[in-house]
Amino acid sequence: SLPFLIRLFPSLLTKFVFLNFLPFPFFADLRRPELLVNNTINLQLSTEPGVTVGIWHTVPGSRGAEAQGKDQRWYEEALADAHPVIIYLHGNGGTR
Repeated sequence: SLPFLIRLFPSLLTKFVFLNFLPFPFFADLRRPELLVNNTINLQLSTEPGVTVGIWHTVPGSRGAEAQGKDQRWYEEALADAHPVIIYLHGNGGTR
């Protein structure tokens, strides 16, 4: 019956192959990345009217001591300095 259900509902196949409805790690608050990754803050970028993208900004370990206890403004200024920025696109799993 499983092949019949997959043929009847193809969206089920993508759900079970990619498992993008399961948050991982379990019970993690992804709005507070500093609990998971050192020197990281959650930011929101407005890309166009009505569209907001959530990002995590992580400074390199060499600036880790400098980032301790800093607020969102410091992280935004760190994005604007001359250091290179690496953008990691995680895919469309629905979580970071």
